Amino acid sequence: MVHRQPVLDTSPEVSDEVRQTTCYMCACRCGINVHMKAGADGEKQVAYIEGNRDHPVNKGVLCAKGSAGIMQVNAPSRLRAPLKRVGPRGSGDFEEISWDEALEIATGWLKPLREEAPEKLAFFTGRDQSQSFTGWWAQQFGTPNYAAHGGFCSVNMATAGIYTMGGSFWEFGQPDWDQTKLLLLFGVAEDHDSNPIKMGLGKIKARGARVIGVNPVRTGYNAVADDWVGITPGTDGLFILSLVHELMKAGKIDLDYLARYTNAPCLVAEAPGTAQHGLLLRDEDGKALVIDRASGKLTPFDRPGVRPDLTASHDRDGVTYRPVLHLMADRYLSQEYAPETVAERCGIPAKRIRAVAAEIARVAFDEAIELDREWTDFRGETHKTMVGRPVSFHAMRGISAHANGFQTCRALHVLQILLGTVEVPGGFRFKPPYPKPSEIHPKPHCCVTPGAPLDGPHLGFVHGPEDLALKEDGSPARIDKAFTWENPMSAHGLMHMVISNAHAGDPYKIDTLFMYMANMAWNSSMNTKGVMEMLTDTDESGAYVIPRIIYSDAYSSEMVAYADLVLPDTTYLERHDCISLLDRPICEADAMADAIRWPVVEPDRDVRGFQSVLIDLGARLGLPGFIDEAGKAVYADYADYIVKHERKPGIGPLAGWRGDGTEVGRGAPNPEQMQRYIDNGGFFETHIPEAAAYYKPWNAAYQDWAVSMGLFDSAQPYLFQLYVEPLRHFQLAAEGHGDRQPPDHLRDRIKSTMDPLPIWYETDQQGNDGYTVNALTQRPMAMYHSWGSQNAWLRQLHGHNPLYMPTRLMREHGLRDGDWALVSSPHGEITVPVMEMAALNDNTVWTWNAIGKRKGAWALEEDAPEATRGFLLNHLIHELLPPKGDGLRWANSDPITGQAAWFDLKVRIEKVAPPAESRPSFPPIKSPVGTGPKGLRWKVGK
Repeated sequence: MVHRQPVLDTSPEVSDEVRQTTCYMCACRCGINVHMKAGADGEKQVAYIEGNRDHPVNKGVLCAKGSAGIMQVNAPSRLRAPLKRVGPRGSGDFEEISWDEALEIATGWLKPLREEAPEKLAFFTGRDQSQSFTGWWAQQFGTPNYAAHGGFCSVNMATAGIYTMGGSFWEFGQPDWDQTKLLLLFGVAEDHDSNPIKMGLGKIKARGARVIGVNPVRTGYNAVADDWVGITPGTDGLFILSLVHELMKAGKIDLDYLARYTNAPCLVAEAPGTAQHGLLLRDEDGKALVIDRASGKLTPFDRPGVRPDLTASHDRDGVTYRPVLHLMADRYLSQEYAPETVAERCGIPAKRIRAVAAEIARVAFDEAIELDREWTDFRGETHKTMVGRPVSFHAMRGISAHANGFQTCRALHVLQILLGTVEVPGGFRFKPPYPKPSEIHPKPHCCVTPGAPLDGPHLGFVHGPEDLALKEDGSPARIDKAFTWENPMSAHGLMHMVISNAHAGDPYKIDTLFMYMANMAWNSSMNTKGVMEMLTDTDESGAYVIPRIIYSDAYSSEMVAYADLVLPDTTYLERHDCISLLDRPICEADAMADAIRWPVVEPDRDVRGFQSVLIDLGARLGLPGFIDEAGKAVYADYADYIVKHERKPGIGPLAGWRGDGTEVGRGAPNPEQMQRYIDNGGFFETHIPEAAAYYKPWNAAYQDWAVSMGLFDSAQPYLFQLYVEPLRHFQLAAEGHGDRQPPDHLRDRIKSTMDPLPIWYETDQQGNDGYTVNALTQRPMAMYHSWGSQNAWLRQLHGHNPLYMPTRLMREHGLRDGDWALVSSPHGEITVPVMEMAALNDNTVWTWNAIGKRKGAWALEEDAPEATRGFLLNHLIHELLPPKGDGLRWANSDPITGQAAWFDLKVRIEKVAPPAESRPSFPPIKSPVGTGPKGLRWKVGK
């Protein structure tokens, strides 16, 4: 008998054409190949999405989110046309209107504000990846009230990193995946930087390198770590400083690195009670002074040939000046940071803390590596090799979203620096345009002039009280109170406080709230129920307390229902975008890169890309830069802006193919630039010269290359700041020195928290008596923020979410998988299903964020699992701390940066009978797009 095998086509054609662009299913910005097929009507449709093997970010790797992008462009929840509210706010009652009418309404609301009181517009955006442009638009409008999502995400990490070493993790830098031998992950959820981290972990584990995960929750990256440290939430800084204690005690710090490249040898005044106390000794040009080991004399830190002395003190005019390293030794060798002292609070045995410190020291010093690569430093000294200590770190929101997060992130950066593992082979490496010293970033601006632009960029880095965004009477100039005595170093603003402050009229009332891609009526707000009430609250006359709300989104999210005017955005496959060096670039440590998105398909609805809508609004409002001298629009749309706009001569949103198409970084606008990007797969990349690849802050070759690329106008070598002097300027003001003084009720907080050396302090909030369990949220690898959780494919992975509880708490409360619990905090309560998880800190519960949905949103059926079994912890969290009895509104934020302290939540658990659905449950919103079909099926192609 003859057995015949079926004839199989092992290489079927999956598409007629491949169009390459940039993914938008998370913040990785991976390159994708979008396979297109012609439908029955001849129009090209998306058939399949895969990774672009040539792309510098993902090199062809693509996750479930990226592949599911096809379901974003076909989602039933997509908005279809501009909407005008016709029912009460929050009801979801809208009528569809034309774009002409929508833009006339928006212009009619905004034009009088610009001419009379620009600050009465509050313009805040979510994770939109175009903040360079949206910030410029707000600046040209003239309002001081602009920021993006960073203030409630990870501003502590970014700000602490820039003040300390000129950059941070995530978009600022990465581990040296090719050389590192030990990686420590702190508080990293698996949705952040997911493909590059997965690729990197694969690389280092294939080489036998070790991974240690420090996280209360063992999921994702921590699940594949060789060792897991299940730390108590909020104590990471204490654990890190205990590692510093052990390393300093053992002498396992890189003294040569500290002397050459940090302010460890810089001299600090000891003059208690004076305005000089705690400040660095500087020359007449403002340069920090060190003592040269060879001559014993004071000299500027950057003088050619200087060998800074880490041990010598200096006396002048009765004041003793001691090196920063002396102050660090005094502090961190104290028993306060000994493993036995911190063990119980951190939930980590002292023996284990010592073991982690020993492992770090062994790899850093016994397994040091050396590259045979010559380089010249900023003092003119040539080094024959590049020495590396192959220990690297990566951290994210888990350690950042606490009220002590700034100092915790500072502690981690200082730990790296003490080991000499930053910008060396095997350590942490910066991505262009970083590193940058904090001094060359803009300072915040807030000077409002009716009918004119703001006097400069909204966001930036303050270096003392004189840089705060205060009015002449000392009151906050911004609606979110960013850059005030309440949170002086709030480099990304406080988006989580905008609605609350506007509702309270504190510091003043606004007229129009304009938001983009920020689901503030649901998963992006603390105190979700309270925020919904604020958005719908009316005054004695029946008028809304926040008079007007304009919102833009691509989908029918919960926030849409609270807008008066909805401007429907496109999906990411239908739009132009710019992943720019002016904003949040896609660079890798060895290369400078940027990318675009472009409309691989045309919208089948009456929607427009939000940035193009802003271009149109800018021209209608007559904003400078948007119209020429004749009053004609300068830019046709966002794509036109991306190509033509110059932030300064020769520097625009995109770095590739400038001028005649051969210029890189600097060059005149090139009309063919967008097409060159499309032809190249949607990205541009140029590599850093080999001799400039490491030691970037001090490497003369890198500094020269960065200037040639337009990253700096002149070389910017600098020292890492173990001791952050700007913090001391604020302490001095709190001690009574200087013309600009804080209010009395903030003096003690400023003195205690704004220490120029990293510290740790307890974040347990007043009013938590009886609430003893830590509660956290994190996003799953398969979703990102809320816009992916209604995706037809991804819903199948996370259609609802349980509250994960450790074995100890499950047994203590008599709970089993599938039981329900009442979870309460000082602010509110929720009733939710529970599930046991052994690999979890034994006094911590957690759940996925943004799975729970409100009925009627996202085109979901009212009985969808997301709405009946899904839930948010946000209902338990408040944007304000419990009242202290002083009548003041204290933000639930880091006192230094204002970052939302999401992870300081404490709860109580009680077993309850299973309810019909999770609680709280809110009335359904009327959906402007209806509900989706029971199943999503279609065949692409003829």
